[in-house]
Amino acid sequence: MPDPRDPRLNHLIAALPAAEWARWAPQLEWVQMPLGQVLYESGRAMSHVYFPTSAIVSLLYVMADGSSAEIAVVGHDGVVGIALFMGGGSTPSRAVVQSAGEGWRLRGPVMLEEFNRSHPVMHLMLRYTQALITQMAQTAVCNRHHLLDQQLCRWLLLSMDRLVGNELVMTQELIANMLGVRREGVTEAALKLQRDGLIRYARGRITVLDRPGLEARTCECYAVVKQEYDRLLPARTAD
Repeated sequence: MPDPRDPRLNHLIAALPAAEWARWAPQLEWVQMPLGQVLYESGRAMSHVYFPTSAIVSLLYVMADGSSAEIAVVGHDGVVGIALFMGGGSTPSRAVVQSAGEGWRLRGPVMLEEFNRSHPVMHLMLRYTQALITQMAQTAVCNRHHLLDQQLCRWLLLSMDRLVGNELVMTQELIANMLGVRREGVTEAALKLQRDGLIRYARGRITVLDRPGLEARTCECYAVVKQEYDRLLPARTAD
């Protein structure tokens, strides 16, 4: 069994060449990521980048009236805080832990130094950023053109890809906030999926019972995002 505290459970860290991994290992700091923790706020300077291993983080765009909608999810596939190494230092989105777990963080100055000194790190982070932009763009298209139950299937599949296991702890209210829709709509869509035997939803826990069925039910947006992540971020294990 892999060590649950191994930073290389994060796919980006696992893809680091040996020399970069040797520099990173003593700089990485293990962190717990409880449900609802805000990793950074809209417009605030970032102090760290985060590499989830068992947690999932939602990137949310927050409107002036306080309403929000999810624009992307990040799990063990990626890093939270790309603005730090892309030169912005802050972003209009908010990062909130959607599913509790663990991860590792790296101080901002260290991340920026690694990005600027190491071509492998730069290329890896830029490829991940391209994949993340694809997810954001596809989310916008999906929310505009596809049915709510299709959106919910896409969201569940993207979340499950970033979790170990097939169960997600998430209330309908939180899902509604993520998707930017009314809670009643999420309730109806979730009950429809449950009646069809695709999921089981009880006491804030969603268990996927039929993943192929979910994939058949969702729109093309999930496949577009997954294919781009697979294309840009091939699996690789640190030495």
